[in-house]
Amino acid sequence: MILRKIDDGISVAPQIAPGDLGEAAEAGFTMVINNRPDEEEAGQPSGAAIAEAARAAGLDYVAIPVTGVGFSMNQVEAMRDALDRAKGPVLAFCRSGTRSTNLWALARAFQGESPDALTAKAAEAGYDLTNIRPLLDGLSRQG
Repeated sequence: MILRKIDDGISVAPQIAPGDLGEAAEAGFTMVINNRPDEEEAGQPSGAAIAEAARAAGLDYVAIPVTGVGFSMNQVEAMRDALDRAKGPVLAFCRSGTRSTNLWALARAFQGESPDALTAKAAEAGYDLTNIRPLLDGLSRQG
């Protein structure tokens, strides 16, 4: 399992397997957020299989699938709510980690966090938020 730590509250990963959830729990994660829709790619584990393995490992599980179409306010609010409910560090995943990072940043901007700080954290983890920067700026003014 390849993890990229964004900050103490969240790390992101490309597609994980059910067998990775025990390792995630041992690493201190308390919640898994699945940002990948089922059947996006042949052979990927189903959300149900990931959910079952997460619960068996003692982890909370939330599915907030994001397609290539973009992000809705419902998804941003669902991510914000999941992050707020987490009892410790969160592991979010999608195909590459990019959608998870983007959705995390949008949720945090909506809570009023600085787009500059969010962009810097993402960059340190290897993710570029340039394409969503206007959204981050707009959401931070709303939050």
